[in-house]
Amino acid sequence: MTTLSRPPADPSARRPKGMAALKIWLLFGLQDSKGIHPGPGAVSDSHLKKHPWWQVMCLTGVDYFSTLGYQPAIAALAAGVISPLATIVLVAVTLLGALPVYRRVAGESPRGEGSIAMLERLMPRWGGKLLVLVLLGFAATDFMITMTLSAADATAHVIQNPIVPAWLQGQNVAVTLFLLALLAAVFLRGFKEAIGVAVTLVALYLGLNLVVVLTTLFEVFTHPVAVGDWWSTLWTSHGNPVMVVGFALLVFPKLALGLSGFETGVAVMPQIQGHPDDTEENPVGRIKGARRLLTTAAVIMSTFLIATSFITVVLIPEQDFQPGGQANGRALAFLAHEYLGVGFGTVYDISTIAILWFAGASAMAGLLNLVPRYLPRYGMAPGWAKAVRPLVLVFTLVGFLITFLFDADVDAQGGAYATGVLVLMTSAAVAVTLSSRRARQRKRTVGFGVTAVVFIYTTIANIFERPEGIRIAAIFILGIIVISLLSRVRRSFELHATHVHLDREALEFMSSNLSGPIALIAHEPLRLTAEAYRDKLTSAIEVSHIPVDYEALFLEVIVDDSSDFETALEVRGVVRHGYRILEVHGPVVPNTIASVLFHIRDVTGLMPHIYFRWTEGNPVINLLRFLFLGEGEIAPVTREVLREAEPDVTKRPWVHVG
Repeated sequence: MTTLSRPPADPSARRPKGMAALKIWLLFGLQDSKGIHPGPGAVSDSHLKKHPWWQVMCLTGVDYFSTLGYQPAIAALAAGVISPLATIVLVAVTLLGALPVYRRVAGESPRGEGSIAMLERLMPRWGGKLLVLVLLGFAATDFMITMTLSAADATAHVIQNPIVPAWLQGQNVAVTLFLLALLAAVFLRGFKEAIGVAVTLVALYLGLNLVVVLTTLFEVFTHPVAVGDWWSTLWTSHGNPVMVVGFALLVFPKLALGLSGFETGVAVMPQIQGHPDDTEENPVGRIKGARRLLTTAAVIMSTFLIATSFITVVLIPEQDFQPGGQANGRALAFLAHEYLGVGFGTVYDISTIAILWFAGASAMAGLLNLVPRYLPRYGMAPGWAKAVRPLVLVFTLVGFLITFLFDADVDAQGGAYATGVLVLMTSAAVAVTLSSRRARQRKRTVGFGVTAVVFIYTTIANIFERPEGIRIAAIFILGIIVISLLSRVRRSFELHATHVHLDREALEFMSSNLSGPIALIAHEPLRLTAEAYRDKLTSAIEVSHIPVDYEALFLEVIVDDSSDFETALEVRGVVRHGYRILEVHGPVVPNTIASVLFHIRDVTGLMPHIYFRWTEGNPVINLLRFLFLGEGEIAPVTREVLREAEPDVTKRPWVHVG
């Protein structure tokens, strides 16, 4: 196989200007097709600096831990005085359900593919692709709403700080748009030091939260009247313990925002430093570090959730949680100002604003990982979707639209966020259940199955309670499916091969021809008898005027998975019934043939000629067979693929049809 490299730039050449310069700037890093970059300034995976698991935990923690900025207020608004008990249910589901599920996911997707890739492997072909598109719709809902909701809550902390100018009051949308634009600017410039910034922010934020929690817990226990009032209200409102537990279970789906962060925790696994003897096939150290990351983050967050849900409902009047109230979306910030003064409260606000804004960065990085990982590989995104900067602009514009539609309201976006989070966690639970069943691990299958049922119930309950979430997710899903299919149709005439390799026998078949051209006869590998090859050769000699003494060389494409797009082609030389055959597996016959012809031209320096028969059947049906089954009208489509790939007709392999 030959390898072509880009020639060095001519230093005397004029620098491009205008639209040409803008295009070069936008498509910087287009060669990165794996989506491993959080920004255009990052390095490739092979040179990626690895970090201890606790540092990487901070990168996912900016998403997970930042929910403390709004989760206690949302829990108090949704569950009222029963919020602490509902939070205990949430913590139980986290530690006994979500955590074991994602520890299993980490073991089965050590390169950060996550549960979506597990389901893709369990459901191959078009069914698997469609399932991935649907899950990507929910993932887009999760990550996009993370960006807009976090920015909106950061805005609430900015505007409600007592030292902020009065003219900012009511400017929630404008401030949120500014924060989103600032986030986009960071990613457009390049985002190299994400983990260093994340470690600083998380350490500062958790430290300040610890001070707030300890101070307010001291206030609670030194003023038992407040606890007594809460206890009396709890039993007066809900009667007996069974009713309390039942109500806590019913309101649990409303608290689902506290489950966020697990999918991100798996996505950042490639950043984790493993053992020196780790291999890419068996990265034991990386998996162990990822499981420590998930466990530690879950324990820290669970502790804070229980403590904050208790102190907020005890110390903050109910009316302050309502829309427009001082504690709406910022319960801990309210307590910081109330019990530690304006100075500390302002520092707390700044740290909360920073980590909420940075949670948007975590979500943006997640989107930049997901989209290039799947859609271009499926042929379901334009080629520029492999570059970072165009995607950043697209996601930012979508974030602007969501902010306008929801008027930068934190509570209004909670349903969509919870829906995205819960569907992804449900898919993970289903994936590990199916994986355990396939491995015949009965106890784990039952355990993960119960967890999957809990998440399915929670997801359905959340959809009925807050149907706007599924509506938003449906818009994302429909948009992704429509755009993906249109892109697949548009890119159907491109070359699909990531590389082509001819084995030794295949090269020997062509070594006897020193002057060219190299003639190949296309043959469907459905009839492999000696009579079928003899008839095809006779027909080619009669119709296409191939010399009678021509030593036949056949080209056969075996269609494996027609839903694949980008594939590596391995061409084998085989002898069957005395005939020489180039055999190759590929997803689409015409595009595979075109890729092989170009490779033969480049390797041998001789021009290949391919000979076809006309395909029988309705042309519309043949077109659909080509798009979805990889077959159809082979000859004209092969010629069109060659024409689009090589504009110079003198360098284009020849197509003969008879």
